[in-house]
Amino acid sequence: MSGRTEEDRSFRPDWADRSRTTRLVWRVGVGIVGAAVLITGIILVPYPGPGWLVVFAGLAILAVEFPWARRVLDYARGKYDAWVAWLKRQNIVVRLLVLALTGLIVLVTLWLLNVFALVGGWFGIEWPWLASPIFG
Repeated sequence: MSGRTEEDRSFRPDWADRSRTTRLVWRVGVGIVGAAVLITGIILVPYPGPGWLVVFAGLAILAVEFPWARRVLDYARGKYDAWVAWLKRQNIVVRLLVLALTGLIVLVTLWLLNVFALVGGWFGIEWPWLASPIFG
């Protein structure tokens, strides 16, 4: 065994500790799934919806097997809570500026991903500035 206590391995299935190969398969699987969920969450953060929830879910998946992910999860959760508390203390102007900045990030991302040109094409609108500089 790797010297882990029962508490440390609480989410690891018994089959994962049968041999070095199964441990490696488990770790690689957790790493791939956790990284995919984490990256998806990071992409979703500026959009309305559960972006931060997906980030925390990805870190939680990784934390099942990787101690560094547990530390990052605890740190990120603390920073997120501090950000939300700070934002709640601000006046309406600051809150609206944060909302506007978030909206701007969403619009720029959609433009870079060529969404506006795609949707414009559906309606016969072929304005050159709608095309993404990356995919246009």
